[in-house]
Amino acid sequence: MPAKPPFHRDLLEAFDELYNDLIDPNEPYYDTDGTRWNSVGEAATSQKAVPFRNEQQLADIRSQCRSLAIANEFAINGHENRISYIVGSGHTYQAVPRNQTDANEQLVTDVQNLLDEFIHVNRWHQRQQEIVRRRDRDGEAFLRLFLDNDGLTHVRFIEPEQIATPTGAENDSTLTFGIRTDPNDVETVLDYCIDETWINAEHIQHRKTNVDANVKRGLPLFYPVRKNLRRAEKLLRNMSVVAEIQSAIAIIRKHNSGTRGAIDQFVQNSADKTRANPMTGQTSHFRRYAPGTILDAFADTDYQFPASAIDAGRYVEVLQAELRAIAARLVMPEFMLSSNASNANYASTMVAEGPAVRMFQRLQHDLIVDDLDLFDRVIQGAVQIGRLPHEAITTVTIQATPPNLAVRDRLREAQADQILLRNGAMTPETMARRHGVE
Repeated sequence: MPAKPPFHRDLLEAFDELYNDLIDPNEPYYDTDGTRWNSVGEAATSQKAVPFRNEQQLADIRSQCRSLAIANEFAINGHENRISYIVGSGHTYQAVPRNQTDANEQLVTDVQNLLDEFIHVNRWHQRQQEIVRRRDRDGEAFLRLFLDNDGLTHVRFIEPEQIATPTGAENDSTLTFGIRTDPNDVETVLDYCIDETWINAEHIQHRKTNVDANVKRGLPLFYPVRKNLRRAEKLLRNMSVVAEIQSAIAIIRKHNSGTRGAIDQFVQNSADKTRANPMTGQTSHFRRYAPGTILDAFADTDYQFPASAIDAGRYVEVLQAELRAIAARLVMPEFMLSSNASNANYASTMVAEGPAVRMFQRLQHDLIVDDLDLFDRVIQGAVQIGRLPHEAITTVTIQATPPNLAVRDRLREAQADQILLRNGAMTPETMARRHGVE
């Protein structure tokens, strides 16, 4: 084989040096965990407004937040508290005429009976709690509707990972993230792809959160503070482990003079019990110190008590700072996340104008809007089968009443409701539900 010309060899060496010195120009714009910085003045499009650009990135984010929801005690507390305040003891639903002039008592009763059966069969109170948990944990909840021959709708959950772009359609912009939309309007959803099968949108309800309306998939609640949650968990673990180690070593006995053999003999002679480890062959000596034990030390022996030097309070402040950051993301008082009410007053926190109450009221309203949309589909399904007449869609509506959030002044509430009742702005049934009267 002929030798390569000298200039060819020199050219290859030059290319090798260039390749070794190659630096990614985007490298300075990434954190150590791979998170890309946002450019100053970067346009806020539907893709750039969320931290995921494809289904794999979304799956990774969802996996991280699911791990927190399973194993992180602070995340679990946050999820459970949001369920307790948003759903609480359960929302109540009442069928009423849309207009008093169109009131048909029998039709209203029939719709109420359908609604009660739907709530009972679908165990709606428990399902409502799971909806909130799934929306917070995954950023979205998918409900699939099945209509039986009796005109009753059954609801089942779909896992978010089941909805994905089918094979071969990765380059179609209208089919991204497993959701087919109108080419001219991304908010008009036509179909969902479930396990490679397209299902019409009329059979699916998609409840997403923490994203703009033109983003197809939701973002988990704890994504912005996932690192804070991990740090808080590790900090608490490290504090406990250090305290456990320090408190486990009751006494350190220092011999200022003496050989190793003499010290070993001293330990053996003063031991109350001796145990040999069959795996290592080492012998451990134990001595019991009863409460109130007085130690007599030789002149060359010094006793130290390491547990007295434990100062966990230095780290508690750091832990509380992390928890405050997490609580700020949730717009919740710190005690709702840490379960430490020593520096909070529940009555002053849960007042009608407090930020936590305003946030929970907003979340309750969003939940009710989605519920009422679902109940409209339940009524339409019953009309489709013939269980209800068509006028049920136009003459009957559903009213939802969530549990009260603020600290209650029952007398003032009753007086205010009485004024509304007297002026026709509230029905006696609504007033009864607000006060828990059946």
